[in-house]
Amino acid sequence: MRTHLIISEELLRQIDATVGKRRRSRFVEEAVREKLRREMLVAALSSTAGLLSAEAHPEWGTPDEVATWVRESRRRDEQRLGSPTRG
Repeated sequence: MRTHLIISEELLRQIDATVGKRRRSRFVEEAVREKLRREMLVAALSSTAGLLSAEAHPEWGTPDEVATWVRESRRRDEQRLGSPTRG
């Protein structure tokens, strides 16, 4: 789909110097996709901020406690699912 964008001459010169005139559209599309992904990530992080409180998860209080929690979680999973195959 074609569209009309207005950008500064300086920005256009930088785009052309970086990717060339014949690759402008692809470059701008990729840049917009990347920016949208970041914006969506920020929105997701903002909407979920605070869901995991330190009070609700005291087992994550220190790095040592986290490591113990991870080891125990893996041990329980291995018991439930069977030992993982090592290859």
